[in-house]
Amino acid sequence: MRKIAVLTSGGDAPGMNAAIRGIVRVGIKRGFEVYGVYEGYQGLVANQIEKLGYSDVSEVLAKGGTLLQSSRLLEFKEDAVQEKAIQNLKKRGIEGLIVIGGDGSYRGALALSRKGINCIAIPGTIDNDIHGTDETIGFHTALNNIIDAVNKLRDTSSSHHRCFVVEVMGNHADNLAIYAAIACGSEVVITDKTGYDENQIIELLKVNEKEYHKRHAIVIVSERILDVERLAQRISEETGFSGRSIVLGHIQRGGTPTPEDRILASRMAEAAVHLLLERKTGLCVCLKDSKIVAKSIDDALNEENENHEELYKLFYDLV
Repeated sequence: MRKIAVLTSGGDAPGMNAAIRGIVRVGIKRGFEVYGVYEGYQGLVANQIEKLGYSDVSEVLAKGGTLLQSSRLLEFKEDAVQEKAIQNLKKRGIEGLIVIGGDGSYRGALALSRKGINCIAIPGTIDNDIHGTDETIGFHTALNNIIDAVNKLRDTSSSHHRCFVVEVMGNHADNLAIYAAIACGSEVVITDKTGYDENQIIELLKVNEKEYHKRHAIVIVSERILDVERLAQRISEETGFSGRSIVLGHIQRGGTPTPEDRILASRMAEAAVHLLLERKTGLCVCLKDSKIVAKSIDDALNEENENHEELYKLFYDLV
């Protein structure tokens, strides 16, 4: 194997550039020609593949997003689409592919590995919801972005007797919400694990205001669970707080990656290149108990999601 490629797929995550940089530089030092696939699996099918050198990944370590760009291609589940991608790789003599992304990206890598392409997956998502690994590239940066925003909101909320209802990303993954709730000292956290009782939340805020004499409050909510604007209006109507809602949205994805994400991405990149040197395939790089390990993608996808019972217990003990 002399030629390998790298692509980023799905939602972008801060630290992806650090992983690309690591793959290119470690790959070249190990004797590989390294190619970048632009626009994810879509670019693989469209043959948007270019050779990368040292200078192509200079000064990208501190940049968010992904220099290779990303996309989602639902049609990649189809055999004919996968075959077109494989032919594009074979025409260039590329035998190994490293895929950086979430569980959908993992499934694409697994499909290609079953058809003869040596594929290694690296977990890149701000949601930290990839099975098999303790942490994913991008999670720490997104969490820092949330904490920075909430800290600023708390400054103004204490000045105006306000309660901010803050929606964070994650959907059915509760990592960002529960970690942010603890780190920011929020009064309430709402995820698909907590359930949602609006009356109970209103009563809790009343207690915080009247019994504990709090001048401000923060409610952290995972996206797609409730209408944050509606909850904020009810808080204004039924408590002494002035309710305000804010959806942080894609601001959570942006910004310079934290040192944790840069280091994790670099470690995982090096491990992925070494796995291709050994002609391994169908594996994903994981962080388990602070160590970099490799697992079968199939096994990782079928593992249970991390249960955050201890974190929820801690949160409720602190509020």
